Amino acid sequence: MESENQSSSFQNYQKFEIDLEMLIGGIKVNYYFHCKTQLWLFSHFITQEQESELVILGRIIEENTFRDVKIKNIIIDQTISIDFKKGKKSLIIYDIKKSSKFQKAHYYQMLYYLWYLKNIKSIKNVFGIISYPLEKKKVKVVLNFSHEKEIIEILNQIKKITSLPTPPKPQYKKYCKKCSYFEFCWSE
Repeated sequence: MESENQSSSFQNYQKFEIDLEMLIGGIKVNYYFHCKTQLWLFSHFITQEQESELVILGRIIEENTFRDVKIKNIIIDQTISIDFKKGKKSLIIYDIKKSSKFQKAHYYQMLYYLWYLKNIKSIKNVFGIISYPLEKKKVKVVLNFSHEKEIIEILNQIKKITSLPTPPKPQYKKYCKKCSYFEFCWSE
């Protein structure tokens, strides 16, 4: 019975047309889980992250961790950017992060990359690895039907948030003080 429901549900899903306007960069999926205000600001070209010490540190970690990898920082359709790929029988994409502190955001960002490769680029045999070199930790990410439905819902939610006329009211979290948008959100 469950298999029938899943099959029927899958057929309905297959009929879903992908709205190309909802295709976004992976960082927006990350920000969706991290902070809705940050998502809105970034989406409206209020960017402060590039000068952030944390972003610079992340780049240094990435460069030093995988020096021997020849194919990295691949930008696909000016939409997603993967740190590097490899694999003989399947495509393996990596995303290097400096800390697993925001692992859920990282996980869904990787799921979006996998969803994008499968649904937009028709690449089927692919999985992801999130690498936390400083923690000597790796997380394997495999896209399944349930994840695909989640990604579509997340993309719709991101579209709603980014189309708001003003940013959502910030919610203070313990990591706000390290955010490059801190003064924007919390200065009087």
